[in-house]
Amino acid sequence: MANRNKSDELSFANKELASQNNEKEKWAQELVIANRELDIANKELAFQNEVKEKRAAELVIANRELAFQNEEKEKRAAELVIANKELAFQNKEKEKRAAELVIANKELAFQNEEKEKRAAELVIANRELKHAEDDIRKLNDELEQKVIERTAQLESANKELESFSYSVSHDLRSPIRAINGYAKILEEDYSDKLDSDGKKTLDSIMHNSKKMGQLIDDLLAFSKLGRKQVTVSEINMTDLVRTVIDELLFEDDENTPEFKINVLSPAKGDQSLIKQVLINLISNAIKYSKYKPETYIEIGSDVKDKLVFYYVKDNGAGFDMEYYDKLFGVFQRLHSQEEFEGTGIGLAIVQKIVNRHNGTVWAESVLNEGSCFYFSLPESSFPHNCF
Repeated sequence: MANRNKSDELSFANKELASQNNEKEKWAQELVIANRELDIANKELAFQNEVKEKRAAELVIANRELAFQNEEKEKRAAELVIANKELAFQNKEKEKRAAELVIANKELAFQNEEKEKRAAELVIANRELKHAEDDIRKLNDELEQKVIERTAQLESANKELESFSYSVSHDLRSPIRAINGYAKILEEDYSDKLDSDGKKTLDSIMHNSKKMGQLIDDLLAFSKLGRKQVTVSEINMTDLVRTVIDELLFEDDENTPEFKINVLSPAKGDQSLIKQVLINLISNAIKYSKYKPETYIEIGSDVKDKLVFYYVKDNGAGFDMEYYDKLFGVFQRLHSQEEFEGTGIGLAIVQKIVNRHNGTVWAESVLNEGSCFYFSLPESSFPHNCF
């Protein structure tokens, strides 16, 4: 009985064991299936992890891009703030400009009205001007005719005056020479019979007759200038100036001038007449420098606009420019006869000669410091080195 129980227990145990083994096999199969599923899950998890890593990398890049875009947006926002301020400023300026334009338009409208008024006035003025021009034209025609008539009268009068001056000067020379001649006879033959007052009177007669003779000679020379024909030729001014200086005569008690002759351009003119101009100007420079310890005379020229400007400069007595208008007049003197002798015709002769050459003559001076006389002549067509 005991063995039967053991056999039953063993049979039950075997059945139990077989059942357990069956369970184990089921479990084993389930484990295989679970392992397969786990392997599939692991692979899926690994794939998902890779996808997540890629996504994470993409998110990092996206975050960086987003951060960059945010920075750009902030910059753009700042720029927009500045642009808005600038726009607001421009709007204010436009409003100001608009206000100015309104004012300008009003001003323009006013000016247009004024212009229309002015235009109407100009129309009236032009009509009046046209009438005035017609009147002036008539007056000019009448004046021109009067000028022609007056010029003819003046030319006739000048010819008569020159003829009269020549005649008077020529006719006066003989009696003046006679007076001077008789005075010299008295001096030579009867001086011992004259007392001091008589001798003084005789000296005065001789001095004044000589002075009158010089005056008549100058007046005659001046009247001849109106009739003398101007013969134009090329003039070597350097040679001409040196010739004039060489021909000068000086008294023993006179200062011998120191001359400075600069480059003198050649000119066109009547050589004999231009020589007289130089004689008169240089003689005046010497005369009005006689009271100076030393006499300096400078002569030079300059060329401009096909004219040659010559000058004679001294360090003499000079004259007051206030009386310049009298300088070139006939018998006009700016110094007393007692201080500087002369007839008062020399500069008038200079002016007349220069005028006949279509030139001009003028002077500059400072009292007690000296004078500078200028005159112009047409420029020579020959260069300097041709002479």
